[in-house]
Amino acid sequence: MIRVRESGCRAYRSFVNLDPSLPVSRWPEAGLELQWVSPPEPVCTVQSDCDSDSTCGPDPNLNGGVNRCFCHSGFHWDPIAALCAQDVTCQDRDGCGSDHTALIAGLTSGLGVAVIAAVIGFLMYRRHKRIKEARDRLTREREDILSSGGVKSAKLFTGKEIKKATNNFSTDRLLGTGGYGEVYYGKLDDGTVVAVKCAKLGNTKGIEQVLNEVRILCQVNHKNLVRILGCCVELEQPLLVYEYVPNGTVSDHLYLQRKLLTWDCRLSIAHATAEGLAYLHFSAVPPIYHRDVKSSNILLDDKLNAKVADFGLSRLAHTDLSHVSTCAQGTLGYLDPEYYRNYQLTDKSDVYSFGVVLLELLTSQKAIDFGRPQDDVNLAIYVQRLVEEERIMDAVDPALKVGASSVELETMKALGFLAVSCLEERRQSRPSMKEVAEEIEYIITIATAKQ
Repeated sequence: MIRVRESGCRAYRSFVNLDPSLPVSRWPEAGLELQWVSPPEPVCTVQSDCDSDSTCGPDPNLNGGVNRCFCHSGFHWDPIAALCAQDVTCQDRDGCGSDHTALIAGLTSGLGVAVIAAVIGFLMYRRHKRIKEARDRLTREREDILSSGGVKSAKLFTGKEIKKATNNFSTDRLLGTGGYGEVYYGKLDDGTVVAVKCAKLGNTKGIEQVLNEVRILCQVNHKNLVRILGCCVELEQPLLVYEYVPNGTVSDHLYLQRKLLTWDCRLSIAHATAEGLAYLHFSAVPPIYHRDVKSSNILLDDKLNAKVADFGLSRLAHTDLSHVSTCAQGTLGYLDPEYYRNYQLTDKSDVYSFGVVLLELLTSQKAIDFGRPQDDVNLAIYVQRLVEEERIMDAVDPALKVGASSVELETMKALGFLAVSCLEERRQSRPSMKEVAEEIEYIITIATAKQ
C-alpha cells in the first residue's frame, strides 16, 4: 500500500491522456500535466566529476553557483547517450559533396520516415478499431434493451422529456458525481420527482455500467432496493431514471455531521439493507451479486428507510457455475480479499462488504481512513484486532454508548460479532445474507423487547 498519510493527501487519482490535441482543461478530472525536456550536461563540483572530454564550469543559464561538465571543442553533448560525443567531420571533401553520399542519406531518411509513419498509422488504426468496436457493442446493447421484454416494467423516456425534467442537465440540478458519470435531480410533467443517472460523455465504462443497471433493476422489485422508473437510450449516452430518495446516503449521515443516527435507527438500516441483498441473492432469478455494497450506496428516504442503490457493477449469477470469473471490481475497504485474490465472485463477496457497512454503523468510522494510526487505516482489520484482544466495545461510537441501557450495549456487541463473522477470511465460514438478515432481526427483537 502506498502511504500518503504523512503528506496530508486524502485521495489520489491518475489519468492517462492518449490524445495530444486534448488540452488539460478538457480532461475528465482536474489533473497534473507532466512535461519533460532533454537532460542537460551533468552537475559537477570538481574536475574529477567530469570525463576527459569535458571541463567543469559554471552554468551560464542558472544563477546559483551550479557547475556542469561542458564538452571540449570538437565534442557536443548527446542527451540520449548522456556523454560528450565527438563531432563528425568529413576528411575527404570531394567525397563529402558527392551525389552518392546524398543519395544514401536521402534514402535512409526516407526509409526512416516511412517506417515511423507506418507504425503511427498502425497504432491509430488499432485505436480507432477498438473505439468503433466498443461503440458498436453499446449500440447493440441499446437495441437489445429496446427490443427485449426487459424494460416492460419501466418506461422508455424521450430525450426531450429528460432534458425538460433536468432543465437541460443544469448544474444546479446536479446531485452527485462519480467515476461512472453524474446524477441529476429531475421533475417530470406529472410532478413526479426523479433522479436521472447518466454516463459521462465519451466514458465507455460509464455507459456500460448504466446499461447494466437498466438490465438489473428491470428484473427486481423489493421495497429495500431503489426502484427504476424508466430509461432513455436515444441520446448519445444512455440515461437511467429512478425514484428520488431525498435523505442522502448512510455515509452522509455518518460522516457529514448530520443529526446523530440513533441505535434503533442504525439497526433498522442494517436490517433493511440485509433484506434487500438477501432478495438479490435468493429471490432473484438468476441470483444477482451487487459487487459494490458500501454506505454511500445505501440511500435513505424521509423516514430513514434504507434502499440499496447503484447496480452498475452488479452481475447475474449462472446456476450452473460455482463462481463467476471476472476482473475484481469494487471499492477499497469493502472488497472481499478472497475475490480480489482469486477473481471468484459469489454471494459471500457481498456478505464481506456488508460486514464492513455494519462496522461503519457500529463505529461511525470510515472503511478506509488515513487519519487513523497506520496499522488501523483499514476499519475491518482494526476491529478484528480489537475482537482478538476482547475489546470490541472500544470500537463502538462513544456517542451511542452515552445513556445506553445494558441491553442496548449487549446488542451493540452482538452486531459487532455478527459483522466480524461476515469478514471471515474463508468465504465458506461467512453466513449467507439471509442468515445475516435473520440475525439482525433477532437482535432488534431483543432490543425492543427490553425497552
